[in-house]
Amino acid sequence: MTRLFALALTILLSACAAPQGAPVATTGSDAAAAAPSAFPTGQEPRYATRSIPRDPLSNRPLVADYLVIDKSERLLVAYRDGRPVRAYRGLQFGDAPGGHKRFQGDERTPEGIYTIDRRNPQSRFHLSLGISYPNASDRAFAAQYGRSPGGDIFIHGQPTGRPGRMRGDWTDGCIALSNAEIEELWQIVPDGTPIEIRP
Repeated sequence: MTRLFALALTILLSACAAPQGAPVATTGSDAAAAAPSAFPTGQEPRYATRSIPRDPLSNRPLVADYLVIDKSERLLVAYRDGRPVRAYRGLQFGDAPGGHKRFQGDERTPEGIYTIDRRNPQSRFHLSLGISYPNASDRAFAAQYGRSPGGDIFIHGQPTGRPGRMRGDWTDGCIALSNAEIEELWQIVPDGTPIEIRP
């Protein structure tokens, strides 16, 4: 059954190119130790007791080592050892989703290679994984125009306390998932994970 699931997932994601130069993930017993410690002590939300998803091929705790977001496909794929292990479709962006983020307030989502560098369980959205935008190049570009590159770009869920899912693109340049999707992603993506955002 698990092999069938893994085969189906691989076929489903065959249109996605595996990331080039993706870092090698921790393997063996080290993988369990590398599972993200997502929740500060005493701040565990109600779903923190859910077990970390397990890799269907190895049955080890699932820890992604590379993320790819394809903005045009509205698709986020989590990889482990160059193999797609999770896919989330129907991503929501800002009011101007096309093009690379350049300035604060432009409602765009960055493009390029960044890192998941922080997390916020008390976000005004349902969980937030921070993206390391802006980098030095982003800051230098904005400075040429005497403007701020902006910041605080996250992958997050829906607005806290609001039932259901917002319609259309509504963020300020972040990437929004359903609450159930961000709950899973939060558990399998440790801080330091590279993220490639494609146009």
